[in-house]
Amino acid sequence: MRATIFHAPGNVTVEDRPSPVAGPGAIRLRIAAASLCASDVRVYRGEKHAAPGVIPGHEVAGVVDQVGEGVEGIREGQRVIICPIVACNRCRYCLLGRRNRCEKRLTLGYDLDGGFADYLVVPPAIVGTGQVFEVAPDLPLDIAALTEPAACTLASLELCEVRAGTSMAIVGAGPMGILHLIMGQALGAGPIIVSEPIAERREIAKRWGADLVLDPAKDDVKGAVRSATGGLGADAVIVSVGIADLVAPALDLARPQAVVNLFAGFPRGGAPVPFDPNLVHYSEVLLTGSQNATADQYRRTLRLLRTVPHIDEVVTNRYTVETSPEAYTARLAMNGLKSLVQFPGVDVA
Repeated sequence: MRATIFHAPGNVTVEDRPSPVAGPGAIRLRIAAASLCASDVRVYRGEKHAAPGVIPGHEVAGVVDQVGEGVEGIREGQRVIICPIVACNRCRYCLLGRRNRCEKRLTLGYDLDGGFADYLVVPPAIVGTGQVFEVAPDLPLDIAALTEPAACTLASLELCEVRAGTSMAIVGAGPMGILHLIMGQALGAGPIIVSEPIAERREIAKRWGADLVLDPAKDDVKGAVRSATGGLGADAVIVSVGIADLVAPALDLARPQAVVNLFAGFPRGGAPVPFDPNLVHYSEVLLTGSQNATADQYRRTLRLLRTVPHIDEVVTNRYTVETSPEAYTARLAMNGLKSLVQFPGVDVA
């Protein structure tokens, strides 16, 4: 099979690999589509670890073409997505149903081979814990491949208690900021205010229904958020860009007792993040973070994707496995939104 291989930061190639076989308890997917995550780009930049020689790709959708001995409830020909986390199922977090917080977790695409290849074997630790989800016939597989980032977005929104009428301020309108915008809309949030320095992304946010779109280089973001929220500040503030200097300004956008979620990952060993602790203490602001999602959030996201506005437009750049290294360079150049690798021979419709 053809596969994308991560060797080291800045070094991703396309090579032949033996096609894997589904052993007992496992299944094999013929990959239809796999999207590139911001974390994959951080690995490429050397800001996050992945095993040398691993096949990237944890945001995948495909068709089951082999079912290993002992697997129940999954059949060949089934259209599925997966939660890519291999958990121990014994630690405190696993026992609470939060496998995304497993103390010994491994993740496909970083620690184990992922989906930027013709085939992916899904290990028993994922299959046997109900982390394989059937895709409805009316959801194309290239859209279903966005389930993982959309589930992470749903986890973020639910952590921030976003519901109908919740005011939101989103710092950054890259792929994940835009997912917060359109999924927040689907949940009835509003007003939604977006701050983004890149003109192309501001235009997308405006076109896709943000109530207010600001250029932080020119606009008084704090004043505009206050004005749009009756002088209070936003109920929920999402920092979707891993830049430490954005944390303190994000706290300034929050109303008392708001939630500020550091959704993005930040470079390890980066500069300290200074902020006024009295903003947290006296205003009782909850400063938190979110990472990945629970299996139940994956399940519910699959249903929500069928109604989220503009979800079919989030993918702006499409590649084959042979051109997959270009997906990284496009993201580094801030070209478009989501990049997707599609594989011939699998119908996404």
